[in-house]
Amino acid sequence: MKTMVLAAGLGTRLQPITYEMPKPMAPVLNRPVMEHIVALLRRHGFEELIANLSHLPEQIRDHFGDGSDYGVSLSYSFEEELLGTAGGVRNVAESLGEGSFLVISGDALTDLDLSALRAAHEANDGIATLTLKRVPYPSEYGVVISGSDGRIQGFQEKPDRAEALSDLASCGIYMFEREIFDYFPERPFVDWAMDVFPVLLEGDVPMYGHEIDAYWNDVGSLDELRQGNFDALAGAVGVDHGAEQVREGVFAARGAAVPENAEIEPPVLIGAGAEIEPEVSLHGPIVIGEGCRIGRGAWLERAVLLARTEVPAGTILVEAIAARRG
Repeated sequence: MKTMVLAAGLGTRLQPITYEMPKPMAPVLNRPVMEHIVALLRRHGFEELIANLSHLPEQIRDHFGDGSDYGVSLSYSFEEELLGTAGGVRNVAESLGEGSFLVISGDALTDLDLSALRAAHEANDGIATLTLKRVPYPSEYGVVISGSDGRIQGFQEKPDRAEALSDLASCGIYMFEREIFDYFPERPFVDWAMDVFPVLLEGDVPMYGHEIDAYWNDVGSLDELRQGNFDALAGAVGVDHGAEQVREGVFAARGAAVPENAEIEPPVLIGAGAEIEPEVSLHGPIVIGEGCRIGRGAWLERAVLLARTEVPAGTILVEAIAARRG
């Protein structure tokens, strides 16, 4: 089964980080969030991937190449102008084959059971199956109204709490039959929620929801990026950091030096080649990117440092993301 990985967005709520990198390259446990998605796809047998690119596309191409280093086959579709969440998929329709296909965000953090999603889609008579997750604050999401049989009956876009008819958020992860393209408007920019799903509802075309209990975080803001790192470090979502545990709750990648006199309260992840000077205090959860340098006597607490960030001696950094520009 072919998979479309959505990777063309601008990531405006992650600015200024996304001035320097596309959102799918935002790191979770020192690996691009899209790398975790590619690993998830491979684990469930989805190995033929197409990614659409637009913002800073060369960073994604340079990192993933043809996908062979990650056990998949990966090709790309470049969008000079954004085509929307659905328009970008239609743009590669011929490459998706004749059967059903998967669409997944390349910039979300999740370990959901994609095999179960596939089975659910194959078991119903719908043209579409949408992955859904219950959320505490429906007003922050597009929510889905479904019947007892799972068939989708309606949508609300970020409803006020008092007016919300559902707490089931759409995760932006879908399985479709090829016939879905018959319901697209005749214009380049097309959005699933605004342009395609309403047409299916009006035409009484069956589509279903597949509710998950698995972790899901759309990494849509700086707070969510930081929390996603902390959740992953705590094991709340099954992703790999590839580092070795050097003491209880402290993980270090190759070439990372951890001084004996550093005060460390786990959990802490230290990236490859990171340098930590004496008398540093690390109060987890903390994720330190590769090549970072933390000066003598610095105090870090609940922080994420992106690659090659330098923290000057004596600095206090609390509840923050720190990054190097350029």
